[in-house]
Amino acid sequence: MDVEIRPFAERDRAQVIALWTEVFAGDPPWNEPSAMIDRKLRVQRELFLVAVAAGEVAGTVLAGFDGVRGWIHHLAVLPAHRRRGAATQLVQAAERGLANRGCPKINLQVRAGNAGAIAFYRALGYQVEDRASLGKRLEG
Repeated sequence: MDVEIRPFAERDRAQVIALWTEVFAGDPPWNEPSAMIDRKLRVQRELFLVAVAAGEVAGTVLAGFDGVRGWIHHLAVLPAHRRRGAATQLVQAAERGLANRGCPKINLQVRAGNAGAIAFYRALGYQVEDRASLGKRLEG
């Protein structure tokens, strides 16, 4: 698939919202797409990447570096564009962006029951690590 990977632009907002609404159906309210976009645009906006195919946003990935570890979030590809390399290209672009910032290690979280996502990341060299994932909501 001929895909262009580039940073998010405001003109992509509606398509990204539609993509995330479809791919992440049932996400909790704090992952409301428009609010997530706004938060990401305030921090390392250049690591909010989109995959554009045939003029439409076919995929996204968010990445960030806190000075210690890099993180990858919200890798998503529209079902009609899957298994054509867009997800791999998005992850590789995120990895390059993090490496360019001096990031020594990348972490990501996948829901334990998402065997397909785990297999995908393993194929890219990621390993399941023996860690406990903890979280705390700071807002409603």
